[in-house]
Amino acid sequence: MSEWGALEGKLDRLKNRHDELRDLLATADPGNFAKLSKEFSDLSPIVEAIGILRAAQADMQNLAPMLADGSDPEMKALIEEEFLSLKERIPKLERDVQILLLPKDEADERNAILEVRAGTGGDEASLFASDLYQMYQRYAGIHGWRFEVMSLSETGLGGYKEASATISGRGVFARLKFESGVHRVQRVPDTETQGRIHTSAATVAVLPEAEEVDIQIDEKDLRIDVYRSSGPGGQSVNTTDSAVRITHLPTGLVVIQQDEKSQHKNKAKALKVLRSRLYDMERQARDAERAANRKSQVGSGDRSERIRTYNFPQGRVTDHRINLTLYKIDKVMSGEALDEIIEALIAEDQANKLTDLE
Repeated sequence: MSEWGALEGKLDRLKNRHDELRDLLATADPGNFAKLSKEFSDLSPIVEAIGILRAAQADMQNLAPMLADGSDPEMKALIEEEFLSLKERIPKLERDVQILLLPKDEADERNAILEVRAGTGGDEASLFASDLYQMYQRYAGIHGWRFEVMSLSETGLGGYKEASATISGRGVFARLKFESGVHRVQRVPDTETQGRIHTSAATVAVLPEAEEVDIQIDEKDLRIDVYRSSGPGGQSVNTTDSAVRITHLPTGLVVIQQDEKSQHKNKAKALKVLRSRLYDMERQARDAERAANRKSQVGSGDRSERIRTYNFPQGRVTDHRINLTLYKIDKVMSGEALDEIIEALIAEDQANKLTDLE
């Protein structure tokens, strides 16, 4: 690759730093050990990829003079085959290294808060919101992540007006961050007697979970209202004022929590969601600034963007951002095939970032 030569110096510096960290860890005091260990761990996959690439480059270099020796035609044919195989493989290894060198999204390793809301389409939209929520719950189970229900606002027909959950595990946000946006469904509702296909929608928001150190919230910026929580149809499910509504006055953000019987627990959950929404707003602002300088990017984060259509009669799921269609809707809804879409979105995002570097 034309720009590869310029990267060689950087690769040497990374490898030298990795070696230096290995030596430092052997004598590090407890105060520095965690920090050095994280840096060493972050660099390890890059250094491993550099080692594989450089071994392949060295092998190719060693084979080149052997090709000139025509004394043994059979041996020359074997060397030529190996040489061509390496020549084909090296660009992929170079790309692997470049991808590892791309700037990391600081939120990628965080847990996530999932919010699903029924959009246009009445009861069918709320049933679809419930289906999406359960799809992510199954997907979390497949990855061994912890899925903790935060709030459910049920319609009484098995649908959800809105629902939220905390998903905890390794690299959760990295895999789910492109799920934010409008998800559209086309299918014949159970209540439809004429067999007509209805179109409805639900909105998904995936927020990186924020810690107190990330976002400082001033108490004077909050208006906190407490009231009695209610179930479907407005029936009272609690005799005490345990439900909490927090309004963040500077931004106008409102968070409501009423699933816990304890006001204290509802307030803690509401603050957790508020903190994550504020953190996400900061990220969105930074991303928008960066996007202005990009040639292209995978759509994510814009809650009004229609990102995917689930067409049940045709058994297909289409992601509009990358024009990917899978004819396996049942496996997507069960969480099994969702990775096929997510992997394609991640690959497209990486390709765009590599283009931006050129």
